[in-house]
Amino acid sequence: MARLTNQTQARDARLKKLARAIETLAAKDDLVQRHAREMSALRRAAAADLHAICADFVSSINRLLEHSEVELDPRTFAQEHFSEEGTHLIQINVRGRILQIAYRATPELVSTEDFRVPYTLEGTVRAFNQAMLDKDLIEEQLVFFTLENHKKMWRFFDARTYRSGPFDPEYLIALMEQLL
Repeated sequence: MARLTNQTQARDARLKKLARAIETLAAKDDLVQRHAREMSALRRAAAADLHAICADFVSSINRLLEHSEVELDPRTFAQEHFSEEGTHLIQINVRGRILQIAYRATPELVSTEDFRVPYTLEGTVRAFNQAMLDKDLIEEQLVFFTLENHKKMWRFFDARTYRSGPFDPEYLIALMEQLL
């Protein structure tokens, strides 16, 4: 009888330990799901930010132009069209001189595979004109939405020169100057 009591107590202790582990697992799962929702919202905001940088650049130039117009495609950004599975494209066109930004979400919520600073969105910036296409040349650099010590920002990275910096109007001006 004592042996049966000991077995029952041991089983009850194991069941209690298992129940605590399940409760802990549920809390961990909730935390992981909350983090995934936060990263999804951050990715949407980052995509909107990238479009806003490009839109501000285009509108700043267009205010100074009298006879030409710089085109932005898409003209507006709708967060509901952002998809974490697809590749997104922003294009700036000046009379056949093209800046093209293609970006997508990383397979993991945060990655460091292609850039040393943790990032959650990755892509490329391509700059080309007809003369460059005739020579099979397309200027290409990488872009990342980085998560640097509480500072979240878009950065470019030139894999040929290892030059890196903020993706901002100054960067876009320098790229466009190369095309003209």
